[in-house]
Amino acid sequence: MTRFKKFHGTSMKSLMALAIGVSLSIAAAPASKAAEDGLSAVQKKQVEELVQKYILEHPEIIIQAVQSMQARQEQEKKARAQAALKEYKQELEADPDTPVLGNPVGKVTVVEFFDYRCGYCKRVFPSIMKVMKDDPNVRYVFKEFPILGPESVVASRAAIAVWRTRKEKYGAFHAALMSAKGGIPEARVLKIAEGLGIDPKNLKTAMGDSAIDRILERNYRLAQNLDINGTPAFVIGGKLVPGAIDLQTMKKMIAEAGS
Repeated sequence: MTRFKKFHGTSMKSLMALAIGVSLSIAAAPASKAAEDGLSAVQKKQVEELVQKYILEHPEIIIQAVQSMQARQEQEKKARAQAALKEYKQELEADPDTPVLGNPVGKVTVVEFFDYRCGYCKRVFPSIMKVMKDDPNVRYVFKEFPILGPESVVASRAAIAVWRTRKEKYGAFHAALMSAKGGIPEARVLKIAEGLGIDPKNLKTAMGDSAIDRILERNYRLAQNLDINGTPAFVIGGKLVPGAIDLQTMKKMIAEAGS
């Protein structure tokens, strides 16, 4: 999965910081309770020393507390994601400005957030094409999500412009960009379009339409609301799946969504 440039995961430094915070919370709780019970300053200090001594003698409780906190945070994250998927279902699946391939009235909708310069997106692309070919009930929604630099933005603007002006060409244009190796500067994008019978001058003009700015802004905002920070990311049957998935997993999720 291609992400924005940030460290993903829990480093030892952050884990230690979390552990220290948990330790202080554990130590502070009895002291706070002692204060409520009207203990003297000496007695409160004795309570704190006892708690600190217990933590030093039983350091495993820190790890247990950290693990419990992380599990709770993960559950809360999943709950927020499910709520967001319901809240933004219409924008995810039925935005008229978003390209749709496969069966436009298919029983199962698959949404993909992608970037034309994302290696993982390119790797999973053949599976996507096979799914649409093999399953007539799949409606596939393409959310342009260019996060890998100016060339990504240029390619997405071109693809959206093709969708807005030559819908019947979008599938072939999308496939050509996904299959392209190396850089995709504007000149190459326009050349690819020309090879598919799309007038490059007209396309360049269409790419400058301010409506495309608003479409991309909506996609960025939608991704943010769904806590999507990398590509590819899929929504299948109301489930968010970050990262590339294999053909078997995709077919299984589609089958479950359609049952």
